[in-house]
Amino acid sequence: MERFVVLILPAAAAVMALWTGRLPFKLAVAASCGIILMACVVRRPRLSGLQLWWVVAALAMSMVGDYFLSSRKGHAHFFEAGIAAFFAAHLGFLRYALAHGRISIGALAVMLLAFVPYFLLGLAPAIESRTLWTAVLVYLLVSCVGLAAALGLNQPRPVKWLYLAGIALIVFSDTLISFGEFLRYRRLNFLILPTYYAAHLAITASILARPELRGIFSRTTNDPAPAR
Repeated sequence: MERFVVLILPAAAAVMALWTGRLPFKLAVAASCGIILMACVVRRPRLSGLQLWWVVAALAMSMVGDYFLSSRKGHAHFFEAGIAAFFAAHLGFLRYALAHGRISIGALAVMLLAFVPYFLLGLAPAIESRTLWTAVLVYLLVSCVGLAAALGLNQPRPVKWLYLAGIALIVFSDTLISFGEFLRYRRLNFLILPTYYAAHLAITASILARPELRGIFSRTTNDPAPAR
């Protein structure tokens, strides 16, 4: 369990971000999660086969998205830039999931049946900009694919369910953002950031839970055989 102690860092950053609302603490959540994963690869170089760099890249793009959305007041296109950054983050999470599993077609069908009508009947009429309309649709589609890929992850149960929880929390947080931005329903806005930060913690915990990372932060750690 000692490998999970490092999650105190992003958890503390999340608490400070929620308490103060300061941008540095917001960025520190994804940054500290990324640093933890980079430390894993540095300590055991043969773990490169696990494709952890895709998750690190996704966390980095999440930081970019956090910056744009947190700083968009007075900047006309920062919201669209934030969507683009989070889209890239979803691609990173998706690439990692596909390296260790496959897309669950059944789950993808259910997701599309739920979210495509939500977009067409709820969001689309409220979006005036054609560029933003397209960006939101593409983002919604990649979110559905990413969640279906998380459900198709071929890993031990703790690893799979933590990763699935992380991606599901991102989708949930994004859905709440769409409620507020386009439907003007903001009663659940207080859940957006807690679920978003919890998502990063869950995804990082999922990777730390992998058998290949057992003892990764112990004082004496041996580089295991190359990961399959």
